[in-house]
Amino acid sequence: MGGNEQSYVDEAFKTNWIAPLGPNVNLFEEAIQNYIKDGVHVAALSAGTAAIHLGLEILGVSHGDEVLCQSLTFSASANPIKYLGAEPIFVDSERETWNMSPELLEKAIVDRIAKGKKPKAIVAVHLYGMPYKIKEVTEVANKYDIPIIEDSAEALGSTYNGVKCGSFGEIGILSFNGNKIITTSGGGALVTKNEEFKKKAVFLATQARDDAPHYQHSHVGYNYRMSNVLAGIGRGQMEVLDERVEARRSNFEFYKASLQHLEEIEFLNEPKGFFSNRWLSCILTPSYEMKERIRYALLEDDVESRPLWKPMHMQPIFETSPNYSDGTSEDLFERGLCLPSGSNLTNQDLERIVALILKELTK
Repeated sequence: MGGNEQSYVDEAFKTNWIAPLGPNVNLFEEAIQNYIKDGVHVAALSAGTAAIHLGLEILGVSHGDEVLCQSLTFSASANPIKYLGAEPIFVDSERETWNMSPELLEKAIVDRIAKGKKPKAIVAVHLYGMPYKIKEVTEVANKYDIPIIEDSAEALGSTYNGVKCGSFGEIGILSFNGNKIITTSGGGALVTKNEEFKKKAVFLATQARDDAPHYQHSHVGYNYRMSNVLAGIGRGQMEVLDERVEARRSNFEFYKASLQHLEEIEFLNEPKGFFSNRWLSCILTPSYEMKERIRYALLEDDVESRPLWKPMHMQPIFETSPNYSDGTSEDLFERGLCLPSGSNLTNQDLERIVALILKELTK
């Protein structure tokens, strides 16, 4: 916490604005809009997953449709596709950013169209805070007139050519889950330059209540709006967002400076024009066995690390979904490891982690 979160929460209690909606919600949305800029409108919601769900529905995705989705991601990128009765079509990554391959994306689109079903949307992810190849992916999407949902759950504070992530797709989504770069405990947001999309998101997120003096509903709605209390936390967190980005990037630079001399360790560097918030600091090792050696060496000293996301096309729940893979995400999953990356890590913490890795690799 940054310090002012408590005062905004106290304000909610003192004014008895506890339920969803209220001054903190409006001001939190304004803070996000002012941070991302580029003419965006923001709807604060209960989760980033809810934002993807609403985004897909707003873009017209329904039962029987197909949605292209990055395979190397957390399951929340894909689950909402299933909520709507649609089918996820998974697309593999490229090596430079670990994100959706523009070449495989176009291959997937051409093949799905040839099979008689043009995809309704694309869910592209800024993995671990690293922007995807926005220019190339957007060009493919525009060529076939398919809208993009920009999954920026891990990328608040990241930029592409100086422009904040979350503002590139028809709809962007953010997450404020407990492990994200800033948190509202649980929460998310839908970001769009289309004011009508924002209005529709708020309408659907508040049980789709019609404009009437009584409770009347002409659409199926959801209980997805953020509470005024949690939005108060968000207001305080936005005030320290730049500090959190600086801390995460500092973690990455410490690891890189301490470990890059090792042949066994490879880091994901930023291409020109890309700026990652370094939400998580990740490394690649030469093999699954080496990755596991490091992971267990850390775990034995009570230090948690985790493999990279297991690709969606390898998950039991999605094993029957079509995928367009060249093996990149499977290889990254086999060899990749996320190191401790919290914004509150001290130099002593980082030195301890590095010492454990060096000890294991110099046995």
